Amino acid sequence: MLEKIKAHIDDLTSGPTPKIPGVVCIAVNRKGDQIFSHASGPTKLNGSEPMTLDTVFWLASCTKLLTGIACMQLVEQGRLSLDDPDQLDTIVPELKDLKVLSKDESGNFKLVAQKNRITLRMLLTHTSGFGYAFDNDELCTWARPVGLDDFSGRREDVLYRPLTQQPGSGFTYGVGIDWVGEVVERVTNASLEDYFNRNILTPIGADEIRFFPGLKMKDRLAYMHFRDANGALSVQDHICRNSLQSNPNISGHRFCMGGCGAFGTPLHYTKVLATILNDGTCPKTNYQLLKPETIQDMFTDHIPKFPIHRNELSHAAKANLANSCPIIPEPGDPTDGWGLTFALSHEESPTGRSKGTASWEGIANLYWFADREKGIAMIIATQILPYGDFEVVRLYRKIEENIYASC
Repeated sequence: MLEKIKAHIDDLTSGPTPKIPGVVCIAVNRKGDQIFSHASGPTKLNGSEPMTLDTVFWLASCTKLLTGIACMQLVEQGRLSLDDPDQLDTIVPELKDLKVLSKDESGNFKLVAQKNRITLRMLLTHTSGFGYAFDNDELCTWARPVGLDDFSGRREDVLYRPLTQQPGSGFTYGVGIDWVGEVVERVTNASLEDYFNRNILTPIGADEIRFFPGLKMKDRLAYMHFRDANGALSVQDHICRNSLQSNPNISGHRFCMGGCGAFGTPLHYTKVLATILNDGTCPKTNYQLLKPETIQDMFTDHIPKFPIHRNELSHAAKANLANSCPIIPEPGDPTDGWGLTFALSHEESPTGRSKGTASWEGIANLYWFADREKGIAMIIATQILPYGDFEVVRLYRKIEENIYASC
C-alpha cells in the first residue's frame, strides 16, 4: 500500500509540468522509527538536483512548536508563568503600550488602549489580539502605503504592530509566538537560536534546524515556488531572505522569528515530533525535553470558548501569500481547539487521526500532525506559495489515510 503511494507521489512530481515541483514526507512512531519516508521531485521546478530527506526547507510556522517547547521548559523551571501579566510586563514592558486597531463611527482607523492585560498563555494560544497582515484586511490596509512584511526578519515589522482585537476576546492567528520567542531570549539572556541548539535540538540529534543556516545547509535549500490562479508553477524569490542573507560568522544579536523563522530538514523535525509523541523524552537519546505532565498540558484545549471551525475559509488579505480556503476541509462541521502552540482536533478524523491530535502548518505548504493516542506523527514539506495549495493538501490527506490504514 505504501509503495503505491510513493508511486503516486512520483507521478505528481514528474514530467515537464508537474503537479508539485518537489516534496518530502516522513512519518514516525513514538519510538522515533520511520514508518514512511519519501523524497520526490527536484529542489527546483524542472531542476536536476533531487529532493532528499536532507533537503533544507523554510519551516515557516512549523517553528512555533519549537518556541512553545522552549517556553514550557522555562515554565517547568519556574522562570516563567503562563498567567502572570505583571511578570510579562517586567520582561517585555513595551508590550503593554501597543495599541489595538479599531475604527471610529465614520469607519476611519483609530488606535485605542488595551482593556485587558496580556498573559503568556494568551500569546501561546493566539488570544492576545495579535494578527498577521497577510490574512487580516484591516491590519493590511492600516499599514499601507508602507505595509507590513510578516516574514521580513525585522523586529520592527514582526513585533511592533497594533493588536487586531482586545486581548482575551477571541482567537486570531498572529505573531504572538514571535513575542514568546522574545520573552525566552530576555529571560535566558541568549538568542533563540542558541537556546534551541543547547536545550532542544542538539540533545535530541536535530541540529539541522537553524534560524540562520550556514553554507552547508543553504547548499541543500529547496527553491521557493508560486502557483498562479491557473495552476501553473514558477520559481520565485524566497520571502524569508533576511535570514538566508545573514552571515552566521558575524557576531552580535540577530532577530530570531520564533513564530516562523526556522529552516531545517523534515528528517530532523520528525525527531521533535517523535519526542512529543513519547511524552517529552527523545526515544533515541533518552533526553527529556519536557515532563509528561507538561506535554499533557500542551495537548489540552486552552480556548474552549473559541472553537476553530475547520471548514471556514482562512481569509487571505494578500493573495500572493495565501488562498482563501478552509484550513483542512472535512465532512460536516469539525472543530479544533488550541493547545499551547498548536491546533487540537475535537473529534476523530476520516483519515484515521484520533481525537486530540495536534497539528499545524507553514505558509509555504508544510503540514504536520502528532497523534499521541496512536503513536503516529508526520510532516509533509514543500515550498509553494500561496498557502492552502490544493495539490499539496490533497496529497497530504492521501498519504495520511494510507499511513493509518497500514498501521
